Amino acid sequence: MLRNVLTILLLVLVALFAAVFAAQNPGVMTLDLGVIELVDARISVVFVATFALGWLFGLLCCVYALLRLIYQRRNLRRKLETAQSEISSLRSLPMHDAH
Repeated sequence: MLRNVLTILLLVLVALFAAVFAAQNPGVMTLDLGVIELVDARISVVFVATFALGWLFGLLCCVYALLRLIYQRRNLRRKLETAQSEISSLRSLPMHDAH
């Protein structure tokens, strides 16, 4: 319950910050990306788009790292099962004296 309230409060604060930023930066700018040129783009829209693209890039990096960990975990489980089956087969063998 408290987590939901804190999440909503954080979202409201971010929206409030975005509204204040947009109100205090009404100017427009020309944005040249090399391939495409955005003429008369509002500064607040460019800022929000940049923030969103950065967030998506970070999310993709986290997903990639998570997928690598999942793959690594799967391989380690497979090796563990192989080692455990080998140990159980060795334990079932009769012991021989060295004499």
